[in-house]
Amino acid sequence: MPTSPTPGGQTIGSPVAALSQTACADRPKLPKPLLVFWWAVTVAWTVVIFVLSTHSFGSDYTQSFLARLLASVRLQVSLPTLHFLNVAIRKVAHLSEYGILALFLYGPPEQGRVLWKPRRAIFAVAAAGLYSLTDEFHQIFVPGRGASLWDCGLDTLGASLAMLLPFCGHQLRLLRQTRTVSGM
Repeated sequence: MPTSPTPGGQTIGSPVAALSQTACADRPKLPKPLLVFWWAVTVAWTVVIFVLSTHSFGSDYTQSFLARLLASVRLQVSLPTLHFLNVAIRKVAHLSEYGILALFLYGPPEQGRVLWKPRRAIFAVAAAGLYSLTDEFHQIFVPGRGASLWDCGLDTLGASLAMLLPFCGHQLRLLRQTRTVSGM
């Protein structure tokens, strides 16, 4: 197999050159302003999560808000039911806010398509899980709040479940391509 040097000193056809080409192929092919905007929104979302972890959004606040919301639509529930609904909504919020964070960390769709990148998915889940730990640590110092490894688990579960979106999107695209090629 003939080889020739590349500008970087690598030899075309060598394993190093192949790895370099694969690494370049894995980079997002989006305009830089769009990438900057994507990552700015991602950082903004982490700020939203941080703010939601302050005293202003503690359990008492959300329970009071939920009670007023139910009263505004003329629904009355017992105190234990209200407490249950409050806890359930707060736990679903954990799943969803970290699921959204993981999707932002996964990165934007490339050329209008969602591509499945397992390493990127692992990074997104791990980074969301680590951010969750820092968020819970922050709550130790917030009056009326407390840290919970249970919540970290829910946050990481939400991030993991969110990775089903790019995975299933990619699988559907592959299925459509297979059907198109086979003439179905």
